[in-house]
Amino acid sequence: MKLRLPCLRCTNLLAVLAAVLTIATLGQAEPLPLERAIRLALAHSTSSAIAKADVQHAFASYRELRNNYIPQLFLGSGVGWSYGFPLSIEGSAPALADGVVQGTVFNATQRQFVNAAKTEWHASEIQDKDQRNAVIQDVALTYAELAKWEARLVRLLQDEAQAQQMEQAVAERLQAGVDSAVDLNKAKLTGARVRLRRAEARGNADVLRRHLSTLTGLPVSTIELAPETIPALPPVAAEEDLSERAIASSPTIKLAEQHSLAESMRALGEHRALYPSIDLSAQYARFSTFNNYSVYYGDHFQKDNAVIGFAIKIPLFNASQHARTQAAEAEALKAKKQAEAARDQVAEEALKLQRAAEQLEAAREVAQLEYQLAQSGLEAVQTRIDAKTGTLHELADARVQAAERYLLFQDADFEYQRVRMNLLRATGDLESWALPNPASK
Repeated sequence: MKLRLPCLRCTNLLAVLAAVLTIATLGQAEPLPLERAIRLALAHSTSSAIAKADVQHAFASYRELRNNYIPQLFLGSGVGWSYGFPLSIEGSAPALADGVVQGTVFNATQRQFVNAAKTEWHASEIQDKDQRNAVIQDVALTYAELAKWEARLVRLLQDEAQAQQMEQAVAERLQAGVDSAVDLNKAKLTGARVRLRRAEARGNADVLRRHLSTLTGLPVSTIELAPETIPALPPVAAEEDLSERAIASSPTIKLAEQHSLAESMRALGEHRALYPSIDLSAQYARFSTFNNYSVYYGDHFQKDNAVIGFAIKIPLFNASQHARTQAAEAEALKAKKQAEAARDQVAEEALKLQRAAEQLEAAREVAQLEYQLAQSGLEAVQTRIDAKTGTLHELADARVQAAERYLLFQDADFEYQRVRMNLLRATGDLESWALPNPASK
């Protein structure tokens, strides 16, 4: 008995249409370009807001120390009843009105602490910029991976329809005595594998879409990708050593160096605590007549009194301060060595990323050529099927091989994108690649 092969090309067209309709149901909205997604994430990111708050906190800490050189003014009153000699109230003579002015004139320790706080403030600005790059990288990778899984979903929906048609055809051939039960189980296994991969792709796509929604602040149902808006990744020159560029632009190194500088300033400040210091002090008080001042001071008593002068302190011996100085010097040495270690680590990681990108670029090319060969083999088998010279099992094997090569090519392509983006961030080129157009004012 001669069996007629099913019209599998018609099935392919229907599967593609079904896949397009399925993706379209995710949201009826204007496509979201990568650049717009990044700008939305930068404006919406909680981590960026936290980094900016850290900058404000560091700036406020710096101002707190710096403003010690601005005289402070206190106004108050120490009204009270006296029995016998007028004693002090919280260290001041009882007065109807009391004004105090205090300020630092010269303090070598304070000056170094102010410089250290200023350095930490600038370090927090570097951290803010690094956090900005982290958000850009997160959005770009999420966008690219989501585009990968969506493209895979379209392909798997097509493969699933073909697998169902193939399973039906093998079942008919089994009833006709042409194929065996083993052939039917193989066809069922192919369909089950496709459904497993489709479930995996759908699950990963849903998770990534939710993450992109969290980053951008857009509803999940309105996110529709435009993969063509992903900029082309620049090639990696094998002869170029990107380690020096990474060292020059690395925020990790800059943070470590700023921290080392701040710790050195603090150590110097602790050492200069043994230097003399000068403070300005002025006070005015208006005394009352019911605090027995006239009884003890007689005709020399007057209501209005004032004093202004300088408080000079010259440390002579302070063993605990010597110990604090040694501890601060140890912290400064530790921070210096940490900065050197960060420099070596960044250089090594940049070189690893560069070599990995070169290898993955070659692996992607190999995977692409293997997929093209498998697709050409599938087309050749389809041509033989149309000419009635091929077999159904040859077509099934060719389709499985082409599908496998497609998945491998997708994985290799995304892995290259991931490593290449990491390298762009390491060399300080990520933002210029992801946001080629400056933001409009």
